[in-house]
Amino acid sequence: MEEKSKIIFGNPVSAKTYRKAVRGKKKYQRKYGDDSNADYPVKLVKNAVLNAPLGVEDIRVAEGRGELPFDREKGVIVGNIRMGFGHYRISIAMASAAHAMGYTPYWMDLNSFAETTCTKVIGAQNDLYSLGSRLSQKSRVFNKVVWEPTNYEGFRQISYNAADQKNAELMAPVFRNIPKDIPVIGTHVWPAQAAIHAGMKYVVNAIPDNWPMALHFAEGALHLVQTRQSYMGYRILNGMQKKKVLKPMPADSLQYVGHYIDHELVANLEKDTAARLARKENGAPMRFLLTIGGAGAQRELFAAVIRHLLPAIRTKKAALYINVGDYKQVWEELCREIPLLSSMSKTHFGSWEDTNAFCQKAIDGDVRGIHAFWHENIFEAVYCTNLLMRSADVLLTKPSELAFYPVPKLFLKRIGGHEKWGAIHSAEYGDGTLECQDVPHTLQMVDLFLSEDTLLREMCEAILINHSIGLYNGAYKAVELAMGMKK
Repeated sequence: MEEKSKIIFGNPVSAKTYRKAVRGKKKYQRKYGDDSNADYPVKLVKNAVLNAPLGVEDIRVAEGRGELPFDREKGVIVGNIRMGFGHYRISIAMASAAHAMGYTPYWMDLNSFAETTCTKVIGAQNDLYSLGSRLSQKSRVFNKVVWEPTNYEGFRQISYNAADQKNAELMAPVFRNIPKDIPVIGTHVWPAQAAIHAGMKYVVNAIPDNWPMALHFAEGALHLVQTRQSYMGYRILNGMQKKKVLKPMPADSLQYVGHYIDHELVANLEKDTAARLARKENGAPMRFLLTIGGAGAQRELFAAVIRHLLPAIRTKKAALYINVGDYKQVWEELCREIPLLSSMSKTHFGSWEDTNAFCQKAIDGDVRGIHAFWHENIFEAVYCTNLLMRSADVLLTKPSELAFYPVPKLFLKRIGGHEKWGAIHSAEYGDGTLECQDVPHTLQMVDLFLSEDTLLREMCEAILINHSIGLYNGAYKAVELAMGMKK
């Protein structure tokens, strides 16, 4: 296994940093075991939710050998983890683009192989990240002293990448029985790092967000970014070792591709944008989509927005979609906090057929009132928002992966300093607001959308302009580059 924790793109890390990375790996080995010599069986299973629309097949490790063979010519692996919803959503975009281009997308979630050291290590870090996200919303001191600096500067340093590369060595065994010539698109750095350590020949590392951090390096892979600002930051390893100018990334290791967006949203962009403008012109209820992230944070902000919108919903000036993902307790807490919410809402809970039917009908039909969505299945919980976006007028979201989607966006307060650059990018390209730092500014923006047509119209116009220059074609380009590496 190639050593990747001592030198990062030609930049040596200190001996102290390297020793710390080695100690971190040994700590995980003691706690979760060492399966580096394990020979895990692999099988393919049709994804229960995404196979029908997107042709997705799941890669199952340590669950026995399957009868479905890998397609060595048309197959492409989408490597991911569940850490929040963002990496799953980017993976869905990649799978959607691959399917539309005639390829077979294989879903490989490194956080789903229960018996493996890989999943145990990722699960432990995921639990810490989710806890930090929730605490950051409840404690200003924790957010200011711990969470913001960690997400903004801590993950930015190459010392952090050195530690991650060591930990990723523990994730490589899950790739042992997967054909090495199938391209891999990692939508989180750990699957990309693990694939490189495992000897996969063609690896693409699709970097999220718009704040360059060494956290996202998987040297040996082709790194993709969604923005030109991010490209420049990564190319020179900007600020990734304090008070030092670092050697740049090689030009052939990094490429700008645009936003990672589902084929269904890109293909219907012009139609859906025209429908938004028509609804505004005709005085139809403005459809707001509130979507909670995979960390389950921001419930208090949700409650303030819902309470503020209730009068407009009663008078049919607004309609509201609420997707609480797989966090049913969030919905229950909202209903306790807002007694009228339960009686005013139509719930779409647990039935994917009902949710899918509503989403398809809403594209061309009328929508009134409040519609709430909850699904225990993680794929349904995430994909629900993707389906609702087509018929929504305004998406209310923190500026993470959803900041790049081609729908008018009202940005809620971020969770982690790195996310603020998503809102900045969106505002500059005209398809989203500035980040609203507190509840009063969030509600002010809601009222602007309701009371005038300027914001919605200008965002819709910007989306059409962005579409004309290929801004939303990043997923297609990622798949094209991954498959092109075989030639």
